[in-house]
Amino acid sequence: AVGVVLALAGVTGGETVEDRLLSIDLDSGAVTELVDFSQLMEPYFETTRPVGPGDDFFWQAGEWDWLHLNSVQYMAEDDSVIVSSRETSAIIKVTGLHSTPTVDWLAGDERFWEDTAYADLCLTQEGDFVPQYGQHCVEYYADGEEEGVYYLALYNNNYWSLYSRDFTLEVADSVGTDLYGTGDETSQVYIYRIDENARTYALVSSFDVPYSSIVSNASPCGDNWVVNSGVAMVFGEYDSEGKLIRQYTYNCTMQNYRTFKYDM
Repeated sequence: AVGVVLALAGVTGGETVEDRLLSIDLDSGAVTELVDFSQLMEPYFETTRPVGPGDDFFWQAGEWDWLHLNSVQYMAEDDSVIVSSRETSAIIKVTGLHSTPTVDWLAGDERFWEDTAYADLCLTQEGDFVPQYGQHCVEYYADGEEEGVYYLALYNNNYWSLYSRDFTLEVADSVGTDLYGTGDETSQVYIYRIDENARTYALVSSFDVPYSSIVSNASPCGDNWVVNSGVAMVFGEYDSEGKLIRQYTYNCTMQNYRTFKYDM
């Protein structure tokens, strides 16, 4: 609805973090919790644990960051949302947002979900490519050729790390496993074709960008792309073919989370 914002959040002092979806009415100020993912995905949540002091994200020690949602895209035609879960390296669609929220599908490395209650909800990878890991900023990119088919754009951090459950996954050599990188890794801008009719997803376009294990975004800007690689502390504009037009660097004690370009 007009004047209503969907926001990802956590409950102050709550048991878990970064796993709630809220609706905020800008006129009245009313805040409504639409989805508590620890309840929606309880069978998986029950297999997880809080961050430990020896984990990759040690600065979060004690926090139960089992899903780590970092972007939300509303799909008005079927009252659904597509959220990005960094911790599980999965893109998740939830239907019936304002009625009965239900997990419809998950896209990512299917091996991650094999021994969970969500194995049958995974979209089948179509084609030979390395799926996304630790992704951010999943956005609706374009309509597809028929109903049930559409395209999503995302920043593929290309970083595999899991600290919320005891699970080992062998990933391709091109996937980063070091928070700050070893110098050989790259992240990518990905465009996926989602086919809900065939229950598949495919990589139709990609290009390399500076490696950033966490944060970051890639957002369309006309025919170009504005890309922020937070850990690398660079942002830049690329043309439609993925060729860098200009890049900017900066120094700070943290990382830039998102970068956008507006024509005002």
